[in-house]
Amino acid sequence: MRHRHWHSRHRSGCWDFSPAYAWASGSGESDSEPRGAEFYFSMGRDDDSFGSSGLGVRRPLRYLAWKLELTNDQVAAVARILERLKIERAQAEVEQRRTASALADAVSTDTFDRAAAEVAADHRASSAKSVQAAVAAALGDLHAALEPDQRRRLAMLIRTRAITF
Repeated sequence: MRHRHWHSRHRSGCWDFSPAYAWASGSGESDSEPRGAEFYFSMGRDDDSFGSSGLGVRRPLRYLAWKLELTNDQVAAVARILERLKIERAQAEVEQRRTASALADAVSTDTFDRAAAEVAADHRASSAKSVQAAVAAALGDLHAALEPDQRRRLAMLIRTRAITF
């Protein structure tokens, strides 16, 4: 049974790690077309209080470079922007876990510690606010890095929720 599963996956191309699936394959193939599993969309979590769990796609830099036809300099700028946003979101996740722990501590005692719960809730709100500010800053930086036609295409990707911030 196990062999049949592997065989079916192997034949369907799931295990094909040829250069065609690499971003910079150097094989002379056109980089203007999506290849294989490169552009799968990720699923956002509904319980995430910071918006989407990422940028809405598995590989946002590759996706944006393809859809917006970015130059090498623009790809480098967008990579820096996305990295800063990723760091801010990771910090917010840490803060989310920390506040959940603080809320659990407030509930676990014999008497409810309302002050500790309010402090934890305030930390959660400030963390969400900082992520919102980071998203706004990232969008401003993207606006500055893109040409007018690329901005219109990015706006369409955001409107159609092909990519989410």
